[in-house]
Amino acid sequence: MGIFASDVVPFTQARANLSELAEQAKAGAEKIITKNGESYVALIDADRLDYYHRLERERIHLLLLDDARRGLVDIASGRTFEADGAIGQLQQRRAASAKVSTTAKADKPVSKKRG
Repeated sequence: MGIFASDVVPFTQARANLSELAEQAKAGAEKIITKNGESYVALIDADRLDYYHRLERERIHLLLLDDARRGLVDIASGRTFEADGAIGQLQQRRAASAKVSTTAKADKPVSKKRG
C-alpha cells in the first residue's frame, strides 16, 4: 500500500481533524503526521498495528530458526569449538591487543604545550 500526499498531514491539521483522521485510519488509510515539516508519528488502525507486530515476531522467529539451522550444519561439518577453548583464545587475543595498545601509548613522545 502506497502513501499518497493526502496521507501526509501537518500536526496542527491532525489535531483539528483527529476524529475524521481516526475514521479514515479505521477504514484502512495510514496517515503520516508531520511536525515542523518532518514525519513525526503515524496513525493506523489498531488491528493493522497488531498485524505488523505479529509479522515482526514471525520474522524474528524465522531468523532464529535459520541461525539454528546454520549451527546444526556447522556441527555436522565439524566446524565447532569447545566453549572453554574458544573463550580462552578470545581472552588471549584481548590481552595481546591490550598489551600492544599500552606499549604504543608508552612509546609515543609527549609534546610540551607552549603558552
